[in-house]
Amino acid sequence: MKKTLQIWMSFIFILFIFPVVLQFLPKQSTNPSTFSLKEPSMIVYASNVLEEDMKPKVEGRVLIYSAHSHEAYEPITKAVNGKVSASHHSENILKMGAKLKDNLLVHGITAEQLDIDITKIMQQKKIPYHRSYAAIRPYVEEKVRNQPYDLVIDLHRDSLGPARTTITHGGQRYAKIAFVIGREHPYYNKNLTKTKQLKNELEKRVPGITREIIIKGGRGVDGKYNQDLDTSMILVELGGVGNTEVELNHSLSVMGESISALLMAQ
Repeated sequence: MKKTLQIWMSFIFILFIFPVVLQFLPKQSTNPSTFSLKEPSMIVYASNVLEEDMKPKVEGRVLIYSAHSHEAYEPITKAVNGKVSASHHSENILKMGAKLKDNLLVHGITAEQLDIDITKIMQQKKIPYHRSYAAIRPYVEEKVRNQPYDLVIDLHRDSLGPARTTITHGGQRYAKIAFVIGREHPYYNKNLTKTKQLKNELEKRVPGITREIIIKGGRGVDGKYNQDLDTSMILVELGGVGNTEVELNHSLSVMGESISALLMAQ
């Protein structure tokens, strides 16, 4: 009887002391993968923050459009359908405008393209080609009235051949860039100043990549090219009818860098 009582007392003592002992034992994680899951997520987050911080911050807004939207490059149209053409409904200057916009976005610039195929609209409405600047004017006017821009580019390609619109620099071929400024409007001097600034930035990167600034005015010419709508509006001739896509891409890259530098300096 005495032995049985001792056994029961020992059992009760163990039941009492066991929870107390547990409190002093080291605790083990019930989820051994918790730390390994959190650590990569923190690393990814830190990486995202660093990438965001490294993006260039450029205060500026650019609008791109084309008054002659079907202007095309013969080497590109030939590569697409085997036909050499200086005008095309899809392989045209609008695609170059889209590339320029994307290039500017990479540099942190707020850039947009006026999504208007004005040549197609004119063909549908039977508006003659020489009325292109007047036809696109209301669309551009609405944009600059509702949103201020630091640079507005009417993007074209020249009709000159590749011998006059191509340059080789550092082993790469570039399509030359020219500018057209109308002088018969109040913003002439301001637009000319902006054009000279961009030309200088381009020349810093690839000497000889630009051609002359073409001043237009007088009898028989437009004299404005819608540049009276904004003090920062310029007409850019990107290469000529015979430039290749590679040459154009090289020049667009330099344009993106140069516009970014120009806007950062303002």
